[in-house]
Amino acid sequence: MDAPVNPQDVDHDEDWILLTDPDVSGRELERVIRALRSSRLSAGPLVEDFEAEFAAHHGRAYGVATASGTIGMWLALRALGIGPGDEVVACSYGWHQTAHAILLAGATPNFAEIDYWSGCISPSAAADRIGPKTKAIIGNNCNGHPAAWKALRQLAESRGVALLEDSTEAIGSRYLGKPVGSFGDLSVFDFSQPGALCCGEGGMVLTDDPHLATELRYLRAHRLSDRTSVSIGSRVPLQGGMSDLTAALGLAQLERIDEILARRKQVEAFYRDEMQSFEGIKPPYLGPDVDEVHWMLYVVHLGARFSASSRAQIVDDLEADLIEAAPFSALMHQQFAYQALGEAYNCKRGCLKNTERIGDRSLALPFYGQLGADEVKFLVKTLKDACTNVGAGAAIYL
Repeated sequence: MDAPVNPQDVDHDEDWILLTDPDVSGRELERVIRALRSSRLSAGPLVEDFEAEFAAHHGRAYGVATASGTIGMWLALRALGIGPGDEVVACSYGWHQTAHAILLAGATPNFAEIDYWSGCISPSAAADRIGPKTKAIIGNNCNGHPAAWKALRQLAESRGVALLEDSTEAIGSRYLGKPVGSFGDLSVFDFSQPGALCCGEGGMVLTDDPHLATELRYLRAHRLSDRTSVSIGSRVPLQGGMSDLTAALGLAQLERIDEILARRKQVEAFYRDEMQSFEGIKPPYLGPDVDEVHWMLYVVHLGARFSASSRAQIVDDLEADLIEAAPFSALMHQQFAYQALGEAYNCKRGCLKNTERIGDRSLALPFYGQLGADEVKFLVKTLKDACTNVGAGAAIYL
């Protein structure tokens, strides 16, 4: 087992408890240095190795590496032929805004309500949003908690639409005995912070369909052999691939992923012990058919007496004690880019009551494998004091 890099060796203020801090060991450094000494930094063999190993790790036939999770989702939509005039059912709640890819593809997002407990898209709510223009559903594994994939798969097949899996927040979680990333026609991962497998940036699309895999690779970037092709302009590709440096880092992280996840589970246990001091504490939710959850961040839901403004005050109070925290999600249906869609697509405040209820009061706390028990104890005590300081008491719900 490789020892992780000491957080004190990283270039940041040593007194801060950061929201996220990648788990990096000597193995990552060695692989990246080896890549730097090679003759290929772009579109080289390490990208293909990472694609194959990541796909095999999730029991999928094909992996296509991308520059980010958002680009991966955009490529997935294009590979399915989704574009102007089409609609895609998605949810507004989440950290990585892969639903932006719907607009980038020229399609229209139709936002469905979330399950109040898991934060994932509700299958029954998604069913209500499907119409004649709907071509796909994007299900989200919210902060690591798997969506209700059995119901979503039945819904997609019964209504004749594609099912896309947003796994940008959830590497390592398991549902019905299978890892997340196993359930979509196309499944998208993201490797930026604060994910457990962190490459700085980058993403991966998984599928079992050889036609979709070929189309993804075609749309991802020009190959050298394509430069003389007379048909290359029929569907214009991106420059959206992954470098060999990123792939080198990803391969090393994937080799250590069980160790990385185990260290994060220990920090989760520290939180669980300390959070018992909060009034009305509820244990982390585990939905039906969910075997295991690996959280992306440690997210708490402030009680009903809190508001978005009191959450902002709590964030400020934590920062005063050098603790970095943040709202978990900037709800997409409330962002300016979506406002013109209006109430018909649930893009008006008040349309998505569960989403807004959770979104206004969800708070992301520091979560990474290097956190110690004493740091978590200090963090939770400071959070409890901050909750009291805003005049709302200490009730908090995971």
